Amino acid sequence: MTKVVRVVTEDGRVVCERCLVAGSFLARSRGLLGRRELPPGEGLLLRPAGSIHMFFMRFAIDAVFLDRDLRVVGVAANLRPWRMAGRRRAKATLELAAGEAARAGVTAGDVLLLADP
Repeated sequence: MTKVVRVVTEDGRVVCERCLVAGSFLARSRGLLGRRELPPGEGLLLRPAGSIHMFFMRFAIDAVFLDRDLRVVGVAANLRPWRMAGRRRAKATLELAAGEAARAGVTAGDVLLLADP
């Protein structure tokens, strides 16, 4: 079973209301494949994953790259299908609907917290 968490910044801004945590190899491999969209407020935390690919995806996403302390080390906004992205020092990647990272004001240096939904 995949864990569901709420992702917030240290100052309480909600980044993702309902985030699935993909911690197993199988869950990370599947990712968002097969979905037609990722609704606002939903996301997927790939852990560990310092880079991602968008092969066979049907929609764009925002990819938020995190270090081991869940500090944002970079954001790839509006990452379209058939692209790849990653960041040095990234140990996890939070995938959000395109535009959600900007809406939540997520920038490099922010620390994210995982909480019960």
